[in-house]
Parts: sequence; C-alpha cells; structure tokens
Amino acid sequence: MSRAPHILIAALIALLTLPALVRAQGLVALARVAPEESALTETSGALALELALSQPVPWRVFTLADPPRVVMDFREIDWTGLRPEDLVQTDLVTELRYGAYRPGWSRMVMTLAAPMAMTRSAMRVDDTRGTARITARFAPVDAATFAAGAGAPRTPGWDLPAPALTAARPPDDGVLTVVIDPGHGGIDPGAVRDGLTEKTLMLTLARTLREELIREGETRVILTRDDDRFVPLERRVSIAHEVGADLFISLHADVLLSGRAHGATIYTLSDKASDTASEKLAERHDRDDLLSGVDLTGKDDVVAGVLLDLARQETTPRTAAFSRALSRAIGEAGVPLNSRPLRAGDFSVLKAADIPSVLVEVGYLSSDRDRKNLRDPEFLTRMAGAIRQAILDWAKADAALKPLVRQ
Repeated sequence: MSRAPHILIAALIALLTLPALVRAQGLVALARVAPEESALTETSGALALELALSQPVPWRVFTLADPPRVVMDFREIDWTGLRPEDLVQTDLVTELRYGAYRPGWSRMVMTLAAPMAMTRSAMRVDDTRGTARITARFAPVDAATFAAGAGAPRTPGWDLPAPALTAARPPDDGVLTVVIDPGHGGIDPGAVRDGLTEKTLMLTLARTLREELIREGETRVILTRDDDRFVPLERRVSIAHEVGADLFISLHADVLLSGRAHGATIYTLSDKASDTASEKLAERHDRDDLLSGVDLTGKDDVVAGVLLDLARQETTPRTAAFSRALSRAIGEAGVPLNSRPLRAGDFSVLKAADIPSVLVEVGYLSSDRDRKNLRDPEFLTRMAGAIRQAILDWAKADAALKPLVRQ
C-alpha cells in the first residue's frame, strides 16, 4: 500500500464507540471540523476525503481488514455539527464513526464496501487564517494486496508508553535542574497565524532561555525537544522525572477561538479551570497523573489519591511561589502581562505531582498586539531574561525555605 512519508502507521487501540466530546484539548483550544467544507465522495471509482479543520493537528492513517476499514487518528477534534449522512456522499463507504478513543485523541473509522489503498494524502495549512485541510485519496485494490498492507503496529510517540519504561527520579545532586518544554513540534505545529507558527517560536525562546541560564553557571537545563520533532504530552512529563527536574516550564503562544486575551499568562495546575478561557485551553484527563515514575495503574483509588495529595502538599505552594516570581519578573522586564496573569487549568503537562510546574503563554497568536511582539527577536530575548531572573529569584527563596519542608 502506498503511504506518504509524513503519515504514521499506528495501532488500533479500540473500536470507536464514544460520542464526540466538546471540551478543551492539550494546550490549545480544540480543532473544529467545518462540516460544510468536508465530504467523502467518489471520483472515477476512487474514494476522496476532504476534511476541513479550524486549525492543524497531528494525524495518522492505517487500514484494517475483516471488514476493510480506514482508520484516521487525530489530536482531539470537536466533531460538533458533523453528521455521517452528510459527510458520506458515496456507496464506497458503508459506515462512518468518529469520536474520542483516549484522552486527548480522536479517531475516525471508515468501513469500506471493498478493499481500497491510499494513493496520496496531504494537510494544507492556510498561514493567514490558521485553518487546515486534510485530503486523502483511496483506490480499489484486490483483497490480497489490501491484506498485505493492513495492520496496526504500535507506533512510539502516538501511544502511551509502557509503565515499565517510566524511570524513577535520580538522587538529588544539589544542582538546580530546570526542564524547558517548547510546546508542540514536528507534525503538531500548534497555533498558526499570519505566517507565525507556535512550535517554531517556542523552540527559539526555549533555546534562548537555555543559553541565558547556562551563562549563570549553576543551573542544569534540559529541553524536552531541541529540534522540530513531535513529543507526546506524557513523554514531556517523563523526561522531567528522568532527569530529576526541580522545575518544569512549558512555553506556549496559543490562540483563543472566542474572546480576547493579550499578554503573558502563567498557568498552574488545578482540577477546575480558573475561568472559561483557561478551561478551553486545558485537557481534562481522568487518571493519568504521574508521581516520580510510579505507575498508579491498578492501585486503589484511595491509595493513589493519598500518594498524589502528599506530594502536592509540598509542590503546590512552591509552584505558586514561582508563578508569582515569574509574573513579577515579566512585569519588571517591561514585557506585556495579561490583566489577570495568574490562572489555573487542568493541563496534562503540569501533572507531575512532585515537580513544581507552570505553563507560560508568552502571548496569544490570536492577538494582533501579541503577534507583533512575537515577531520581534528582542521581545523573545527580554522574555527569556525575565524567565531566567524569576528562576534565580525563586531558587534562592526556595532554598531558604527548604529546612522548613517536612522530610
């Protein structure tokens, strides 16, 4: 079966039976399907897919046999308004299902009337509007050819890591270890507006911040990605545990599809978002918390809850202290702050119970003013300097309080 090189072949985790969930995803508002611009049609015996989205998302496709099916996975999508009977305009597809198949991810399954193989596919992004359009074409093949190309191998990066691969925290060597997490990357571009791409901006900022901290000479700095690659949310938290992080900072410049927001905003973890905008930026997971690499799968809910609560009794006030230091340093550096800079949300990358963690929206690509700032290298340098100063101020104050912390 012909496959485009940017398409990943992945495993079928479960049949798609859940209804569409209208909620916020990962670190940006959910991509929404535009039903009026989407269709499954037939052209000269071939199946043509057009799927219009409000923003680009990572995606992959594979086939399964008995019966012949095409499976497409996406970072979580809001399917509201899409009806199978409207999308399917051909007898080549006998059944269409879509919805969520695990937290943060969506799936579409097309049951085919006869075996077909993908001949080409693409995702085109409108740099001005930030919208995306996925196209794919499937041509008839014989049963033997289809069976040879069908299957669902596990693909690292798309599926949850095995618990046995999760490492425990190394011993504390006394060196301040900071993990900088440039949001998105690779097939996940993040927000795209007016020629600006979130994944590229945040990688530039992360590298600048790393250099700022390294010049201090007393800080170990690790980036969750140092190039344009896709890193799953779960893996970003695992990296922080593996290196024994003292602090985790995730960098973003998202869009808000409704309402207005300007200036830098600092988010900390909360079971409930502090406002509607925060809720739309956060993904709600049920029980995917991580604690020093300990796999809580199968643990009694009470035991797991106690372990996490004990860790957060120490971490929560330290995180709050850093968020205040960060807000203060950003303001003193002359970098625009949001009118309510300290907020809370249920973000996946903030769920390391034993590591102080914040998510920084350095600006919003949905804001004209913020886009102008983000285009300016000097702005990113000043932001990096402010974050560096906040880290140093916080580390000094945190060390002074350490003797008072319960051991």
